[in-house]
Amino acid sequence: MKVATLDHGGRDGRLVVVSDDLQSYRFCTDATLQEALDMGRLVPEFQDHSFDVAYCAAPLPRAFQFLDGSAYVNHVDLVRRARGAEMPARFWSDPLMYQGLSVFAGSGDEIRGRAEWGVDFEAEIAVITSAVHQGVSAEEASGFVEYVMVLNDISLRNLIPDELSKGFGFVQSKPISACSPVAVTPDALPGWDGRKLHGILKVDLNGAPFGRADAGEDMTFDFGDLIAHAAKTRALPAGTVIGSGTVSNRDPDGGPGNPVAQGGRGYSCIAEQRMVETILSGAAETPFLKTRDRVRIWMEDETGQSIFGAIDQTVRLDP
Repeated sequence: MKVATLDHGGRDGRLVVVSDDLQSYRFCTDATLQEALDMGRLVPEFQDHSFDVAYCAAPLPRAFQFLDGSAYVNHVDLVRRARGAEMPARFWSDPLMYQGLSVFAGSGDEIRGRAEWGVDFEAEIAVITSAVHQGVSAEEASGFVEYVMVLNDISLRNLIPDELSKGFGFVQSKPISACSPVAVTPDALPGWDGRKLHGILKVDLNGAPFGRADAGEDMTFDFGDLIAHAAKTRALPAGTVIGSGTVSNRDPDGGPGNPVAQGGRGYSCIAEQRMVETILSGAAETPFLKTRDRVRIWMEDETGQSIFGAIDQTVRLDP
């Protein structure tokens, strides 16, 4: 089943069930996705309406909690290698995770900020959970995944170093993230293996292919691991969103990876391309986002049909 939230009918929008081909929708008896998660049910009405992602908010505009991991340790490794830092061994066995802003932008909302902040996108997979009990095991945790979606976790790269140097975590460097217009139940995803989603996460920047990474490969910590990590010392309420972190694949020959234009899988964020440039040539060349840039993030099934709809955002930075 596929669901979306139309951007009307209250602060949390109006819940609808969307057809598999994203062409029509039906209203639900529960007004919002949070209500449906709390009640453990989702009942669509009978009348079909024409579906248009332009009228969608995020599937869950206000979540109880947003926890974002860094499940693709290759991404962390590249970032640390570029600045000559050694990768701590525990990063391969203990997930990184931060608590982010639990309000989400719609798939077509503008990316805002200031140029000096180093505005970047991060293409991720995210899940929405039902209520998870404290101490859940990784094996059991995957059973609490109710919906899967695509996420653009915006990062302000130039603010991150000073913020992390305080030793306390992200706040200013992690503004609002955007979600795909549609969230999908795991049973409707052929690429879902129970704990991760296999398939090419596509990223275009200004109409040119930027990233074509496979979300099912090189995921050091799957969603069972991430949920269990988050619930080690506390229960998670229904409506918790957990992100995978930037999807990142290793290069087959052991190198740092190549851009799509050079036959590689590219990157799911600008920072990773800049890190590879630094490793190979000693300096980053690709700029961060600028006003009028356009970022598109989506995933297709084997027939070429969009699964979640696309995150399609333009950039408007303050002078």
